[in-house]
Amino acid sequence: MGLADDQHLAWMARSFGRPDYLPLTPEDLIALRSIAETVTRQPRSHLFREGDPAVAAYLIESGTVDLYRTRGKDRDVIARIGPGAVLGDIAMFGEGTYMSSARAMGRVTAFRFPREKLIPELAQRPALCLRWLVAGLRQLQDTQRRIIHLMHKTVIAQVADLLTEESRKHGEIELSQAAIATLLGVSRQSVNEALGAIRRTGAIATAYRKIEVVDADALVRIAAEPKP
Repeated sequence: MGLADDQHLAWMARSFGRPDYLPLTPEDLIALRSIAETVTRQPRSHLFREGDPAVAAYLIESGTVDLYRTRGKDRDVIARIGPGAVLGDIAMFGEGTYMSSARAMGRVTAFRFPREKLIPELAQRPALCLRWLVAGLRQLQDTQRRIIHLMHKTVIAQVADLLTEESRKHGEIELSQAAIATLLGVSRQSVNEALGAIRRTGAIATAYRKIEVVDADALVRIAAEPKP
């Protein structure tokens, strides 16, 4: 293993799960070195596809990944994730197939953990197992927090909140109306009407599959408006 691989491993040791109370031992790091495969993906290429056998889990080190499901000729984006996120582990542990496709939006670096190597190490190494558990629970907590956060908002405020979050995380917002509708669990017509209302305030400008935040402060104020 070369210097670059050691740098990837050092990132994992300090960034994955909760390193503050779950430090990894030198033996844990040696185990990671033996099972983690560093992979890269170019824009629009896939880590895995919906329906493929779930033979590995992935930990995103850098870049952004869209999770989407296919419906006929359409692709419904269900999440957009970045560094520190774990992908495919639920399906992998269940020995099933991937429930969605994972596509790189830009250049992505990730760790690939083959099932036949990962599970024996998790069974023998408590710190690694707890790190994995915490990483998964964090993602579930983020999802739950978002659902609770959006419960008492109008569709306009929900859309504004999502656009604010996407802009802060990724800069450019390349989400279609269908993708926004899927992420929020509302109709595409409702999203279209909400985007129109927000656009009329001057907070955003829209183009095909692209939304530009023109006035971030105005967008935040719209996102903060509760249901009447």
